[in-house]
Amino acid sequence: MGSAGAFQPLTSRSWTFITNHAQVLLTVARHPDATVAELARAARITERSAYRMLADLQRAGYLRRRKVGRHNSYEINPTLPLRDPPVEDEVIGELIALARKSRSGQKA
Repeated sequence: MGSAGAFQPLTSRSWTFITNHAQVLLTVARHPDATVAELARAARITERSAYRMLADLQRAGYLRRRKVGRHNSYEINPTLPLRDPPVEDEVIGELIALARKSRSGQKA
């Protein structure tokens, strides 16, 4: 194994810091016209789980679904608070901005 305290990269995805709901939400932020199958692939979950999470996020007001032809497009309400107690004073828009900033290569 290595020395104590040495960094060991994760070889399997047994857990993550960001929940599947947040992963779906962040994928919608990047690709609002993505299909449910594309959202599921990006979050590494089943389509059935993606449908359930989209429904949860819509019921809670975090997402609004619009029909565009035969496809759906999603719009995020960035003003709603994050639901986790340590960050409950922060809003969804700040999480999305952080994810965009880190994706563009800037330090957060």
